[in-house]
Amino acid sequence: MTTFSVWAPAAGRVEVEAAGQRHPMSQQDTGAATGWWSQDIPGLAAGIDYGFRLDGGEPLPDPRSPRQPFGINGLSRTYDHSAFRWTDRSWRGGPLHGSVIYELHVGTFTGEGTFDAAVARLDHLRDLGVHTVELMPVAAFPGRHGWGYDEINLWAVHEPYGGPDGLKRFVDACHARGLAVLLDVVYNHVGIGNRLGDFGPYFTDAHVTPWGPAVNLDQPGSDEVRAFLIGNALMWLRDYHLDGLRLDAVHALEDHRALHFLEELAAEVQALAALLNRELVLVAESDTNDPRLVTSREAGGYGLTAQWSDDFHHAVHAAITGERQGYYGDFGSLETLAKTYTKVFFHDGIWSAFRRRTHGRQVDVFRLPAHRFLGYLQDHDQIGNRATGDRIAATVPPELVKVGAGLVLTSPYTPMLFMGEEWGADTPWQYFTDHIEPWLAKAVAEGRKAEFAVFGWDAADVPDPQDEATFLRSKLDWDQRHREPHLGLHAWYRELIALRRARPELTDPRLDRVHADFDEDARWLLVRRGRLRIAVNLGAGPVRLPLGQPGTGVLAASSPGVSIRRDTVEIPPAAFAVIETRALRPAS
Repeated sequence: MTTFSVWAPAAGRVEVEAAGQRHPMSQQDTGAATGWWSQDIPGLAAGIDYGFRLDGGEPLPDPRSPRQPFGINGLSRTYDHSAFRWTDRSWRGGPLHGSVIYELHVGTFTGEGTFDAAVARLDHLRDLGVHTVELMPVAAFPGRHGWGYDEINLWAVHEPYGGPDGLKRFVDACHARGLAVLLDVVYNHVGIGNRLGDFGPYFTDAHVTPWGPAVNLDQPGSDEVRAFLIGNALMWLRDYHLDGLRLDAVHALEDHRALHFLEELAAEVQALAALLNRELVLVAESDTNDPRLVTSREAGGYGLTAQWSDDFHHAVHAAITGERQGYYGDFGSLETLAKTYTKVFFHDGIWSAFRRRTHGRQVDVFRLPAHRFLGYLQDHDQIGNRATGDRIAATVPPELVKVGAGLVLTSPYTPMLFMGEEWGADTPWQYFTDHIEPWLAKAVAEGRKAEFAVFGWDAADVPDPQDEATFLRSKLDWDQRHREPHLGLHAWYRELIALRRARPELTDPRLDRVHADFDEDARWLLVRRGRLRIAVNLGAGPVRLPLGQPGTGVLAASSPGVSIRRDTVEIPPAAFAVIETRALRPAS
């Protein structure tokens, strides 16, 4: 017996078309919840194609479709989650604290662009020292290739990547190597072309987002919409054995109910973690600089595990590149770098010239552990949202890339790398789409060129997102690893990650134990973390910095010119070093 159910509160008649046969559905008596229809059909084999007809209309894919073998507008297909044979029964999850995250896009991580091809590269990640893999969105989206943030079928895995079994094989293979897996999910909007609005009030005009009508989280009918999204999150974690979710742009979740959607989601995930007896994490992307996201629910916060810290990225990027356009205009000074290294946010209630208003809220460094914030030199947004998708290795020399990597991997935050960063990949990672509606494809291409024309870019220099060549250019060139300067950069990343794992000072999450001194004119920064000193020289000449106590050795240096003399260290220009100092004897 196969049961088909769907929420369609506005429909007067609903039929399920399964295996080519139409069956009328009956309204369910579900108490407070209204608008549910269901039908039991005997004798159906697994893998049946089906769709729902509302009031005699065309067959539509299931809003909770587990598989879309014919694309976003085709029929759905039933899928038996219990049929997959997992080998990770002893896996208990990957805690975020102490870990190093590696963000990757399945379609461009390998030439083949599939889950199975990505499995062949997992040993590289394990040898690098990575603990957690973060997948960019894999829910079904238009066309064959894209970033994935225009998801249409939220419950189905993108077929060109390998479908549901492909994702399960990938997760199982990661767990076999001791790697946790996070998945990027999008709940703030749904891609253009979705048919959710035909079924019910999934969207509302009461709020506006950059992507059109907001997802209905607080208007009439929102109980079922929230249940739809939370059920989706639990499905990924339960049925695909994922270890956590990265929540895209949570600042765009318009919700004015007393119990915010994020808090409700965190509570449900915590309950699932208890049931499964394994660690589950939720990581938010937000531009509000609000520490309440990662403050526990007991203390009045939303109870998420961690959040991205763009301020830290901007401070590092602007310091080593000299860029000051757009939001980088608020950054670039050594004071800014020192503050984000020790206080998390630069904008913590202070004036933002870019926003032309005050922004953010202070982090309580005595209560909130640093691992609840992610620090990174590169990510998909900070590369792909540049006009030509140029990576930092194509912008600055290798010695400055090493400085940036050093700042991230010795910071108190949970470090995250973007695929290829570990060998200084200079292949671009550009914005690419494969929209199937001609009008949308044209609008996206023209909008991209107009966006960067404001900053003086010639339209001919801005890649066309719909051109397949844009997608192909964005694939990693794995052969680069075997050539200089990539060999040296790869060795540097491995050295830093190994040092981070070996020295407890570098994973200590107590922000009140991180102290920084700097000289704006000479362009140096010196961070004190227990017995370790993290020294950075971005100036034009060598500098000698006071260690505060005798130095006993250089643990890592991006340049051979780093030398210790008693309680000082000399750092050449464009260099980074980690120095160990002698432990202070307790007073007698």
